[in-house]
Amino acid sequence: MYQDTGPIAAVVVDCTDPRAMARFWGEAMDWTVHEVTDEYARLRSARGVGPYLEFVRTPDVKTVRNRVHLDLRPYPGDDQAAEADRLRALGATDIDIGQGDVPWTVLADPEGNEFCVLTPM
Repeated sequence: MYQDTGPIAAVVVDCTDPRAMARFWGEAMDWTVHEVTDEYARLRSARGVGPYLEFVRTPDVKTVRNRVHLDLRPYPGDDQAAEADRLRALGATDIDIGQGDVPWTVLADPEGNEFCVLTPM
């Protein structure tokens, strides 16, 4: 499964609902869901390159700020504000982690995991 991923095979996120996370992140990044159960979900870019994004069910609910987060960059020609609005419509919420006045937007996925929407290339 991980033969062609490069040195980082997967980014694994603990969560309470792998199915919901696969739905959100699959739509958020236009990635393909390769496997989904009540315990585990695995996604990868539609082109089949790079690492997988995996979600593993845990009984614990997120209570502190992430130590690792994803930075999403809109496609060239897309608008950062429109992309943030699209992600909000999928279930993301605005979150203040003390970032101050920065050129990116900080959001949280449906389970509270922070991620950033950068300016387009």
